[in-house]
Amino acid sequence: MSTARVIYLGELRTECTHLASGNAYITDAPLDNQGKGAAFSPTDTVATGLANCMLTVMGIKARDLGVAMEGTTAEVTKTMSANPRRISEIKVVLHFPKGISSKNQKILENTGRTCPVALSLHPEIVQDIQFNW
Repeated sequence: MSTARVIYLGELRTECTHLASGNAYITDAPLDNQGKGAAFSPTDTVATGLANCMLTVMGIKARDLGVAMEGTTAEVTKTMSANPRRISEIKVVLHFPKGISSKNQKILENTGRTCPVALSLHPEIVQDIQFNW
């Protein structure tokens, strides 16, 4: 069974639908690549997917450890290179609530750094991950 359906809407815009839930989002080409920049670009979704994946697997581990992680935020910065045009670096800065023990911090950091998206990205993409406890 397919995961998603993507429809090209024209003017460098797509509509992406998650088939199991029906949830949808739009992508636009970025301003620096002939687009309107009115929504996430495809490469934005890849970079943001790293933070989404990290928070999801850390949330699973936190739940198993009995650690409250609600309210944790991630700031994502994507850097592109020109030749070839590709993502060259993804920076993720995570901000956690206070009170998580140093032992659990280490467990959560390892869990986040080894999430499926982190392990799937090309090794030439720099992953600059910062944990703020």
